[in-house]
Amino acid sequence: MNLHSPANLYETDFYAWTQHQAILLRKQQWSQLDLDHLIEEIESLGKQQRRELRNRLSVLIGHLLKWEYQPQKRSRSWLTTLRIQRLEISELLEENPSLRPDLEESLLKAYTKALLLAVGETELPQRTFPDECPYSLAEILNPDFYPGEPSQLVMDIE
Repeated sequence: MNLHSPANLYETDFYAWTQHQAILLRKQQWSQLDLDHLIEEIESLGKQQRRELRNRLSVLIGHLLKWEYQPQKRSRSWLTTLRIQRLEISELLEENPSLRPDLEESLLKAYTKALLLAVGETELPQRTFPDECPYSLAEILNPDFYPGEPSQLVMDIE
C-alpha cells in the first residue's frame, strides 16, 4: 500500500492532499476527487470563520471589561487591542457577510470567554463583572465606544 497515493494523502500529508485536490479541480477531473474529505474540509472552513468571529469578540469584550473595571491600569496596549480587534471583526464581517445573523449568538458564547479573560487578567473576583454582557453589539463594534469614565489616553492618541 502506497502511503502517498491519493487515497492516503489526506491522512499522511494533508498539504500534498490539498494541492492534489486543487489540481484535480482545475482539470475538472471530478471522478478522482476525494469528495468526502473535500466536503468535510469545506464545512470546517465555514466553522473556522464563525470560531474566529467568536474568538475576536471574546478578546474585544474582555478588554472592554478590563477598560471599564480597571481604569487605573488602562494602557496604550489595551487601546491598541481594542482597535485591532474591532478592525479584524469588521474585516471578517465584510469578507463573510453571512456571519452577521450569527452575531447575537456569537456574542452570547464570546462573553463566557471574555469574562474568563477579564477575571484572569485583572485578578478581580468574577462577581465584579456582570453575568451577561453589559454592552450592545452596536457599542462593542463602535470604534468610538470606550466604557466607563472618559480616558485621556484615547484623547491623546486621536
